[in-house]
Amino acid sequence: MVKPTLQRCPWAASDEIFHHYHDTEWGVPEFDSQIMFEFLTLELMQAGLSWRTILLKRETMRTAFSNFEPKKIARYQQAKVDTLLQNPGIIRNKLKVASIINNAKCYLKLEKEGTNFSDFIWQLTDFKTITNNWDDQSKMPASTELSDAMSKQLKKYGFRFIGTTICYSFMQAIGMVNDHVKSCDYSMS
Repeated sequence: MVKPTLQRCPWAASDEIFHHYHDTEWGVPEFDSQIMFEFLTLELMQAGLSWRTILLKRETMRTAFSNFEPKKIARYQQAKVDTLLQNPGIIRNKLKVASIINNAKCYLKLEKEGTNFSDFIWQLTDFKTITNNWDDQSKMPASTELSDAMSKQLKKYGFRFIGTTICYSFMQAIGMVNDHVKSCDYSMS
């Protein structure tokens, strides 16, 4: 018997590297603060690049950035930064690397003040996923008023390299926004 082909969102349909990410992570609600920090870091690294590049480098970046553990990243000294910038397995952009370290410190500042990173982010949607039910992926926005608000909130707290487009992609990645198109088998419609 022939196994039926899954219908995926057009951006994930033709490239094997996207299948696992699309099928198991993208648009799935994530509330674990550290995993959310990983997604935020990956979205920051992706700015100006293809998501394919990020997925290909993800495991190397996870190793290079201490499994995306904010406590470890926040303690990075210049020697570690120099090592990172020599690592061809990551995105070697000084501003992005500095922003990741800064963002880890901001994450820890939130925790120290008694605010869970997950709660800090998810309160923007009252802890609910927004399902958009797009007919066509070309209708998906690059940003929204909500991603504008998230960007402002994060910047106010000191986070860097966190514009509204990065925030919207982050919202998609952690399932705050479900943007699977209606024809996708993973759509909530």
